[in-house]
Amino acid sequence: QTLLAFDYGRRRSGVAIGQSVTGSASPLGVVENTASGPDLAAIAALINEWRPGLLVVGSPAHADGSPSEMQKSVERFIDELAGFKLPVDTVDERYTSIEAEAKLKDARAAGARGRVTRESIDSAAAVLIAERYLAAHKFCQ
Repeated sequence: QTLLAFDYGRRRSGVAIGQSVTGSASPLGVVENTASGPDLAAIAALINEWRPGLLVVGSPAHADGSPSEMQKSVERFIDELAGFKLPVDTVDERYTSIEAEAKLKDARAAGARGRVTRESIDSAAAVLIAERYLAAHKFCQ
């Protein structure tokens, strides 16, 4: 199964594509958000290109597991994604942005990548969300 994963943010959402056969994911970039919400046309284009069977959204929580201040915004985003008539699920995204930034900085220090941007961090966080979802649901053997 192919899935699209989203790291929702107020300015932009990181996006990644995940594959249950390999249990891995790859970054696809970001979808910008405006005052009226996420760029649904850009999301539709990604869905048309990749044909996922599932959409996964990172669910923000505090360290103790309680919902973060972003939870209501994420729930609105999930409601908007439901319009694409695909199943939508969530996975705990705690620390994904911190972990993604650390991995990208390590890769840069090793000479494996260029400058680390907010957009690359958001997309890398979406990769972690996809991989967590795949691992938690044991799609890969």
